[in-house]
Amino acid sequence: MVRSKKQVILTTEMRKELEQFTTTGVRSVKLLKRAKIILALDTSTDIKPEKEEEIARHIEVSRQTIQNVKKDFFASTDIHSFLQRKKRETPPVPAKVTGKLEAHIIALACSEAPEGFSKWSLRLLADKCVELNYVDEISYMTVSRVLKKRNLSLT
Repeated sequence: MVRSKKQVILTTEMRKELEQFTTTGVRSVKLLKRAKIILALDTSTDIKPEKEEEIARHIEVSRQTIQNVKKDFFASTDIHSFLQRKKRETPPVPAKVTGKLEAHIIALACSEAPEGFSKWSLRLLADKCVELNYVDEISYMTVSRVLKKRNLSLT
């Protein structure tokens, strides 16, 4: 990969690979746009590249996206790594509310309110779930979402 601080200079093989990437196969729009941006910025041919504003308008991205793609291109080790999605740094957080917990919340909401209360409140339900060790912690808003999902209300 030929590197220049200001100009994108592609080798013939890289240009072919990018052109093939943009014309064949099923790809995500984001990756296609990245490849098209680099092709548009390429200064290795006799054709003078368009200005970034024109490229941004033509590919329907912002100028900042052009700058970010250019920066990513210069930071990548090869064209394959540039055209890959980034790996997620943190794993997805598993859902706190499972079907079993939903069942416990619904059962509590349908049961008799605790002594001293005329009816269940969202906060009471959340506190009771923690007290009964159904879950380590849960917010009353999460309880509200569970009940709304099942079209239940506390009134």
